[in-house]
Amino acid sequence: MKTETGLSKRSDRTALRILAAIALVSATSAPAQPADPLPSWNDTASRRRIVEFVKTVTEPGGKGFVPPAERIAVFDNDGTLWTEQPMYVQLAFALDRVKALAPQHPEWKTTAPFSAALAGDLKAVAASGEKGLLELVLATHAGMTTDEFAATAADWLSKARHPRFGRPYTETVYQPMLELLAYLRANGFKTYLVSGGGVEMIRSFSERVYGVPPEQVVGSTIATEYRVKDGVPAIVRLPKVDFVDDKAGKPVGIQKFIGRRPILAFGNSDGDFQMLEWTTAGPGPRLGLILRHDDAEREYAYDRKSPFGRLDKALDEAPGKGWQVVNMKGEWKAVFAAGP
Repeated sequence: MKTETGLSKRSDRTALRILAAIALVSATSAPAQPADPLPSWNDTASRRRIVEFVKTVTEPGGKGFVPPAERIAVFDNDGTLWTEQPMYVQLAFALDRVKALAPQHPEWKTTAPFSAALAGDLKAVAASGEKGLLELVLATHAGMTTDEFAATAADWLSKARHPRFGRPYTETVYQPMLELLAYLRANGFKTYLVSGGGVEMIRSFSERVYGVPPEQVVGSTIATEYRVKDGVPAIVRLPKVDFVDDKAGKPVGIQKFIGRRPILAFGNSDGDFQMLEWTTAGPGPRLGLILRHDDAEREYAYDRKSPFGRLDKALDEAPGKGWQVVNMKGEWKAVFAAGP
């Protein structure tokens, strides 16, 4: 006959085994948290401010706590997540498309800005302004279905190489920014790309390269229409501008396609000024960040006079508006990611 003491000891041992098993399952099933989620960032005011902001908005019961549904972070693409020098990547794509399509358009040899594009005269292309760049984009990006365009863009990205770094453009993404995107998502943020670039171009690689799904990309668009071609339903791209997601267009695009005001915005040029202004003007904790390119050795150094990614007004007004300027040269241990 078992004594009451024996039963008690056996029950205690059983309870301990159950607790140990629960602890083991919990330890093996929980995702490992890196000791340093931002290893490519130096310990500067920018890094500390980012970490403090994330802690503030994610601490349950804290004064600045923000529910996960409202943790929206928006990022510009060109010059913020990948290089935009010596020209925007999508412009490089358009220039290559002009050359590929030139045999079908002999008139381009004597018509600006196409003649400049064919001659490789980048200064003349830049001098054509927004109107000229728009002509190039419409002529080379329209007249096909969205699926055809995505395939064309993906094929070009797989073959094209950056003229200085000799690597695919999708490998000129910034390692510290990839870490920041992952860090925010690990803390309940939803990360969006809000770019002046064409939305379909960015969607062709955003999930693979940035971990941002296509439905979380807001960008400039050309008009489209639904057609049935040879019995197959398709969305066809038309040679007409639909929406320009740049400057004052960025807050409009955010409201139109996201429907929530972000609490964090990261840009690098005056084209992001209104996005930063709109984001940080809201109530509660807000964070605006600007990447300043000052590293000619590892990447490029440019700001006020650059034809691409000009940073002038936003740089002047950043201190008064509380925006944090991140200086690439002194604040990043590494610039480019090893690969996608």
